[in-house]
Amino acid sequence: MTEATIEFSSLSKELGDKIANLTLKEAKELSDYLKDVHGIEPAAGGAVVMAPSGDGGGGGGAEAVKTEFDVVLTGFGDKKLDVVKVVKNITGASLMDAKKMVEGVPATLKQGASKEEADKIKADIEAAGGSVELK
Repeated sequence: MTEATIEFSSLSKELGDKIANLTLKEAKELSDYLKDVHGIEPAAGGAVVMAPSGDGGGGGGAEAVKTEFDVVLTGFGDKKLDVVKVVKNITGASLMDAKKMVEGVPATLKQGASKEEADKIKADIEAAGGSVELK
C-alpha cells in the first residue's frame, strides 16, 4: 500500500501539534471560542461548519451533501490487539503493518468510503475498543 507524500507548512504543523495536544477542557474552550467569536461549530459527524462570511457573495445554492468519507483511526484504547485485528481485516494489511498503523495513530484506514461503509468500519473499530473519526 503506497501513500502520497504530503508537505505541510511549519505553521500547519505547529497549529496541528498544539491542537492535538490539547486537554479535553482546553479543547472544549477552543470549541466554545470558535463558536462564539467566529461562528464556527462542529456539525453532526465532527465536520466543521463555518458561518457565512457576511460578504454577500454566492447565495441561493444548495449545499453539497458529502457522500465519501475518509475513516481515520484516532485511538486504540486499552484493547490494542483487538483493534489491530480489526484494522488488519479492514485494510487487508499484514499483521505487522496493521500494528504499525494502530500504534501510529492517527491513521487513515479507508479513503473515499460510502457513508454506510464508513459507519460499519467505525462500528467495528469502536466495538473492538478503538476510536474513529469520519472526515
